[in-house]
Amino acid sequence: MTPAEKTFIRRPEEGAGKATAKSPAGESGRAEDAALQFLTPRRAAQTGIVVALVVVGIYLIIPEVADLGSAFDKLGEADGVWIAIAVGFEVVAFGTYVALFRGVVGGDVLPLTWREAYEINMAGLAASRLLSGGGAGGIALTYWALRKAGMVARQSAQRMVAFLALQYIFYPLALIIFGILLRTGVLPGEDALEVTIIPAGIAGIVLILGILAALIPPDFDRRIGRLAHGQRRTKWARRLALVPATVGEGMRMAFDLITHPSRGGLATAGALGFWAAQIAILWASFKAFGVSVPLAVLIQGFFIGMLANLIPFAPAGVGAVDAGMIGAFFLFGLPHAEVFAAVLVYRVVAFWLPLPPGIIAFFQLRKTVQRWEQEGRPAETGEDPLPAAAPS
Repeated sequence: MTPAEKTFIRRPEEGAGKATAKSPAGESGRAEDAALQFLTPRRAAQTGIVVALVVVGIYLIIPEVADLGSAFDKLGEADGVWIAIAVGFEVVAFGTYVALFRGVVGGDVLPLTWREAYEINMAGLAASRLLSGGGAGGIALTYWALRKAGMVARQSAQRMVAFLALQYIFYPLALIIFGILLRTGVLPGEDALEVTIIPAGIAGIVLILGILAALIPPDFDRRIGRLAHGQRRTKWARRLALVPATVGEGMRMAFDLITHPSRGGLATAGALGFWAAQIAILWASFKAFGVSVPLAVLIQGFFIGMLANLIPFAPAGVGAVDAGMIGAFFLFGLPHAEVFAAVLVYRVVAFWLPLPPGIIAFFQLRKTVQRWEQEGRPAETGEDPLPAAAPS
């Protein structure tokens, strides 16, 4: 372990005896309250009501109005073997997601066991299912867990950025590659601009922005601080500049893991495996109703539909992703009744199935956090000091 990597973790003897003095119970309690937010009865009730109304509207009312028959009624025609295969792919998705996380955060950076990584990730998945905004709840809970595990704030944020960047970098790449292949006729499927070049163009812009973010220098906060006048302004300018500086460091870390298989092989394989398993669930869901979807159409429709998960007003993306995915496959010319039913099966398996084990994992994680605290392992809950100015 390099000296730089050692700064990620507080040694037990350093944390012991100091947690009480620098981490008052009230401050620790507020952190846990934030992590528990998604499990409050009010939050669960609000989410449940909205989700029920949205699901009924999308899968029951709209198909009836369009004279397609209820998607729920069509479930009786599904092949149980293919649904079981879809569930099997979801188990694979669990494993690859944990592998991705451990490849980015675990090992020489933070000594997490596979079980601890599982608890953090499954609890995070449960949080992301019950909050909107592209998994914001899961990000918050994972960050909280990393802090409790002993990683200081800035390094926790860097690793979270690297984790998300490595996971989602394959998203724009897939839209670009398969959008071009469909448009040029190399692969079979609908070649309309709205499902090929337009999504590919948007994905290209996102990818360029990610690359540009990686160019932000690590001492960006120090440079911005020099432009401010006065001690107070300098302090706030540097704190604000820590955000882009941290994003830049996280993006570089992600690119480094991709380009060096010896260091990032597990993480890269986990990211690829996660998306492959998710798409395989959707493939099996269509097969359950006797529909064969060309590979490029399946991948492009999947990622176009998943873009709707970023809509902030949809609880956990419920309704937005469903409608986005259904609309995408309509544009690709697939039979409407089967699309409704297949997307419903996919969402049940990939979205709702992880929720019960995720909630169980959250309570397991709380016990694990208590053990970490007894070991004196958690990092201080106060803000990290500003990095020392490098010699000019």
